[in-house]
Amino acid sequence: MPFSSTISAAASGQFSIGTITINRLGFGAMRITGPGIWGPPADKAGALATLRRLPEIAVNFIDTADSYGPDVSEELISEALYPYKGLLIATKAGLTREGPDRWTPKGRPEYLLDRAKGSLKKLRIERIDLWQLHRIDAAVPREEQFGAVKMLLDQGLIAHAGLSEVSVEDIKAARKVFPVATVQNRYNLVDRGSEDVLDYCEREGIGFIPWYPLAAGELARPGSILDMLAKKYGATPGQIALAWVLKRSPVMLPIPGTSKVKHLEENVAAASIVLDEGDFVALDEAARQSGS
Repeated sequence: MPFSSTISAAASGQFSIGTITINRLGFGAMRITGPGIWGPPADKAGALATLRRLPEIAVNFIDTADSYGPDVSEELISEALYPYKGLLIATKAGLTREGPDRWTPKGRPEYLLDRAKGSLKKLRIERIDLWQLHRIDAAVPREEQFGAVKMLLDQGLIAHAGLSEVSVEDIKAARKVFPVATVQNRYNLVDRGSEDVLDYCEREGIGFIPWYPLAAGELARPGSILDMLAKKYGATPGQIALAWVLKRSPVMLPIPGTSKVKHLEENVAAASIVLDEGDFVALDEAARQSGS
């Protein structure tokens, strides 16, 4: 049956990161920058309008990074939403930028500490609610990188810490140094390489932030099961893919991103779609069989 026309991220359910409770459907602020996640957006007014729409439709979890732009995303969030009443702003560091679509890990402790302090200034806050190590730099002993995260926690510069693109073994190693609040790995209906990480996070009560959550690959083609379910629920294939991600686990915190208000509203409307168990299982099986 068609889903409710009411647009509210609260329909996605809630999850607590420490003492902060958020609605599970969040917003990824990577796409509010220029092409290749480089430089300012082509339509700054549109990007600011998209950000300002977030609290109006109950999106209270925003994920960004110092490398988005670089710096552009954090600065736009500050311009649009400071002082962030009722919002959890999460950011990351650990990747440097040399140009559009170019990303290089950099995990020296002094660099991570400096970039975290830079994020504090750009966001105009005294403490970051959730700061994440964007990548583990293979050129630097990971224990040194984890030590930098612990230092940020100990100094009170960040309240909670997370990891990005990690294995279960990485998470276990990090947890010996600091409490891991969240893990951000690529995950969607057809990209299930982090299934074991998600299962571990669910068992341990760690928030799992899937990036690229709307991807559906070949399942988005006309006549596919995803297409048929979209018609059944009066939704788009992307909304059904996002509804599937939300139903997959109670620790799932998807962060679809866009720079357009219309697309934002479409994404958040997916929070109201409740797939019945038979449809959820059928879609899961079709995705696994697709080999994507």
